[in-house]
Amino acid sequence: MWNLKGMAQTRQPSAPRLFDRGSHLARAGDRRAEIYRIKEGWACRYDILADGRRQITDLYLPGDYCEPQWLITRDATAPIMALTRLAAEPISVDLLYRQDQEGIKQVLAGIVRNLERQTQWLVRLGRKNATERILELLADLYERLGSSDQPTLISLSQVEIADVVGLTPVHVNRILHRLAEKGLVVQQGRSLFVMPLIASGAEAGPEKCLVRKPDAVHTDS
Repeated sequence: MWNLKGMAQTRQPSAPRLFDRGSHLARAGDRRAEIYRIKEGWACRYDILADGRRQITDLYLPGDYCEPQWLITRDATAPIMALTRLAAEPISVDLLYRQDQEGIKQVLAGIVRNLERQTQWLVRLGRKNATERILELLADLYERLGSSDQPTLISLSQVEIADVVGLTPVHVNRILHRLAEKGLVVQQGRSLFVMPLIASGAEAGPEKCLVRKPDAVHTDS
């Protein structure tokens, strides 16, 4: 979410903390003295509804800061959970205030950018159909992961995608099959890869995407 370039120039990085998939970086109500910079892996913020359903409200990828608003509030308002094995560098809030005023400015600017991202996501959930929600989610993740010209692995299960876009896993499965038919994604076992076409597909809309046979993705095993 927030790129705090230059922060390392004013402090020595701490050793990363390691988290297993499903473990929590923070729980709702925790008092926080640190924010995290994600070094490896994926994490999410989520809420649990009264009936047990989960809504994922944010995703944290390598390079993101989790959660910068702790700089101001010092409180975790929602749980943060690792979606994969994860390494995160803890950054002392007190140290930021004492030694890195430029870093603080960048955090505040990042919070503004996050509000803009959340606004866009509200529009998707409120006004866009199921295919558009998933297509734009995958395009956004592809961009955040570097927008390479190679297939990009999306480290989310279909259940997790469903919890982001507010659909059932069965519905997500059907839509991913349709996107695969258009060459926008490739599914290999439980792995989901987005293709470089995903960006133009999200911009044009699912109905205007050219249909092409997707290629197999070759990965080092």
